[in-house]
Amino acid sequence: MSAASVQRSVTVLALVALAALIPLLGPPVALRGTGEAAAPGVGGIALLRTVLFAAVCVPAGELFVSRLVTRLALGVPGASPEGAPRSWAPAAAAAGFVAALGLASVVATGNLVPRSLSDMDIGGLYQSRDGALALLEVNAFVVLGLCALSRRPATQVWPLAAVAVAEALRAHPTTEQSPLIGAGLTLVHVTCAALWAGGLLHVLRTLLRWRTSAPGEGVALLGLYARVAAVLLAVITATGICSTLRRMPPGTVLDQLTTTAYGRTLLAKVLLVAAVAVLALWARRRLRRAAEPLTAYSPARAEVVVLGLVVAVSAVLTAVPVPIRW
Repeated sequence: MSAASVQRSVTVLALVALAALIPLLGPPVALRGTGEAAAPGVGGIALLRTVLFAAVCVPAGELFVSRLVTRLALGVPGASPEGAPRSWAPAAAAAGFVAALGLASVVATGNLVPRSLSDMDIGGLYQSRDGALALLEVNAFVVLGLCALSRRPATQVWPLAAVAVAEALRAHPTTEQSPLIGAGLTLVHVTCAALWAGGLLHVLRTLLRWRTSAPGEGVALLGLYARVAAVLLAVITATGICSTLRRMPPGTVLDQLTTTAYGRTLLAKVLLVAAVAVLALWARRRLRRAAEPLTAYSPARAEVVVLGLVVAVSAVLTAVPVPIRW
């Protein structure tokens, strides 16, 4: 193994460890001094949701980028579908299945951390809304894995849509005011975020694969992704603002951003997304003006790392207590 490969492996392991520390340590830090009570096993639940969200981003990004490649109509052998990087969707589906199964076990124990199999009421999952949604996610990842291994990987869009809908409905219980509006906002937000993060990851993997066989087409693909990503960012921002104002009325937002765990986590997410936007603008500037457009790879690579942190912080956001409307 070359020194460059070893360095990349060590870097990936370090980033994975960092991404794991955020959901494990983030909730206690966010809750400190707020007077809010943490749910049992909040760190573990946040970690499972991080894995689940990442497992949605990876195949969604691959499907998204495959459509971009088709749109470019690349005719160079190195840029053909056969020249695409190996799919990570089967591994992502397996990881998502394990995470969804872990979350379902928590629901089956009455939202407590199960100590043994006898603590879980598996049959009760079918009798509650949260249980049915948890089972839907478990089954969706099974189907996702089968679709990823089939000859028609495009069918992955259906189980991915099922997971996104389940997450949107789970985040907005029927006791909430106008839950369908909230679920709709979350569904659009989650979908665009998955395409943005997963799409950039697969674009960079594709650029790395095409760096010698089709560098020009790789630059064109990154440019096309950047244009679509700008729209995705606008939609993510709009839906995020609307969702925030539904949970924190305008007059209380500034106060709750520092005094509640939800507000603190949201503030961290906003700062990370702002950093991602700056990196995206930097990469786009290099694409347009640099003598060597492939130098945009460096800020884009940093962008995907920060997006990974955004996914982890988003998972923490789903695990901390929802703020009370004042």
